Amino acid sequence: MAKKKVSRAEELKNFKLGETQTDYSSDYNPKLLEAFQNKNPGKIAWTSFICTEFTSLCPKTGQPDFAKIFINYIADKDMVESKSLKLYLFSFRNHGDFHEDCVQTICDDIFDLIKPLYIEVIGEFTPRGGIAIYPYASAANKNARFQRLRDERLMNYAPGKYSMELSKLY
Repeated sequence: MAKKKVSRAEELKNFKLGETQTDYSSDYNPKLLEAFQNKNPGKIAWTSFICTEFTSLCPKTGQPDFAKIFINYIADKDMVESKSLKLYLFSFRNHGDFHEDCVQTICDDIFDLIKPLYIEVIGEFTPRGGIAIYPYASAANKNARFQRLRDERLMNYAPGKYSMELSKLY
């Protein structure tokens, strides 16, 4: 099937980002996320985002929590625009929530935005008080193939299994 040719101007016309000074939200804001059309619908391919500087606040103490966030997904019709994702993740900086809730929220927000075939989000939070927390969240569309993928990866999850060592990021 031949791909529809789209000009660069047409492809970028609906993006708000990059035209003026970037405003950084100081509060959690899922409306910052933007999507663009997948140029290869019907192809099965992983996309991974790795945020090495994620921060949020402990809802009880207000102390900062630091993490690496891994977002792995298989796109359907839409994909996540990376700068909007960066600004969205930055919006958690003053957001007070537990680690597990942050990871589930990120998974849900991206799933709601792009309706991928499959998505998983992993948080590797820096130890505080001697305890590291590595929450995992995933979602899949209704296709049995991707439901099986979700079940398999969930049942086989272990810290570090679907992420990578920080030394390999640089």
